[in-house]
Amino acid sequence: MDKEVDIYTTVQGDMWDSISFKVYEEDKYSKELTRANPKYANIAIFSGGIDLICPDISNIDSSTTPPWR
Repeated sequence: MDKEVDIYTTVQGDMWDSISFKVYEEDKYSKELTRANPKYANIAIFSGGIDLICPDISNIDSSTTPPWR
């Protein structure tokens, strides 16, 4: 069974952190977005109409506590 993939279509002027905030309500997932869209990794400011894959972040540990604690 295929898992549904979330797609975000850019708006003129979008940047990785603003897309992260729009999609995940946090700007800290820019790196995950970039990794999921390597074709566009060198773009800092997007033009409109580019479809980006938005990875599932539910299994990413976003805590700031070191793993040894």
